[in-house]
Amino acid sequence: MIDKKIAVVVLNWNGAKLLEQFLPSVVAYSDEAKIYVVDNASTDNSIAVIKEKFPSITIIQNDGNYGFAKGYNLALEQVEEEYYALVNSDIEVTKNWLAPILSIFDTEAKIGIIQPKILDYKNKEYYEYAGAAGGFIDQYGYPYCRGRIFETIEKDNGQYDDAIEIFWASGACFFIRKEVYRKLNGFDNDFFAHQEEIDLCWRAFNMCYKAKYTSESVVYHVGGATLNESNPKKTFLNFRNSLLMLTKNLPTNKLVPILLFRLILDGVAGIQFIFKGKFIHCWAIIRAHFHFYHLINKTLKKRNGTQFENYYQSKSIVYNYFLKNDTIFEK
Repeated sequence: MIDKKIAVVVLNWNGAKLLEQFLPSVVAYSDEAKIYVVDNASTDNSIAVIKEKFPSITIIQNDGNYGFAKGYNLALEQVEEEYYALVNSDIEVTKNWLAPILSIFDTEAKIGIIQPKILDYKNKEYYEYAGAAGGFIDQYGYPYCRGRIFETIEKDNGQYDDAIEIFWASGACFFIRKEVYRKLNGFDNDFFAHQEEIDLCWRAFNMCYKAKYTSESVVYHVGGATLNESNPKKTFLNFRNSLLMLTKNLPTNKLVPILLFRLILDGVAGIQFIFKGKFIHCWAIIRAHFHFYHLINKTLKKRNGTQFENYYQSKSIVYNYFLKNDTIFEK
């Protein structure tokens, strides 16, 4: 019998130390929720830690390391609460973090996805890279946030203490209605990890669901605790998945020109990596492109419904940031 509306679902893979550090805040401040940990076949003592120190938490064990996308997809087949809170294992939540989310879901029927304010756990006066105060993309699919554009991260001076519609919500702390998640068939398993939440939000947008940010719910994120920026696997996933996302969701009349332009810009990024001596990251981009070509026919078949043209907030965040030196989000 379901007696709570919201499920807090934490995905874990070999993160026993993170669970010990961050689950206490989730347990302490989530009375409104049933808490689950989804384990992607960890080989450390994660399961033992949960059973010993957090006996109230329900464990869902996957039989392999399926990454973020498939890991959640498999687990959420077993979770029947009305709303899902998908929370990284390196997130510290705060008192009353769920109340504003529940209020929005209960009173605003058109809102399918919500993101809280995400601040940096290591420097709590600043926004955190992955999500900050809500995400947007430009015409070419480059993601950015209020509070973070490329490597420029803003201090939290209350400038985003509001509630507004956004384009995408961070997978670090991602709220979605079960009904919407299942109608969209969840995350795309082919992504494995990285940008799958932007793809899901874009598909939701194309089906006329809305995403919202609220500053009344606050969490702190370590960021990079599971796969840091220097890892070439992250480079591979980000470049490949960005191309997959564009292929699935761009309006038909923009699909070919924008994809071609992105491929050129990826080449420029690869050359920059070479000049910086980061040859392995250049090779990661090349591999990402070849894998994208391998998946392109399969990905084209995933296009369905309407692809709306008003998906972007800025025409080119790359031009604005690197040539115009616009490093702060402009409304």
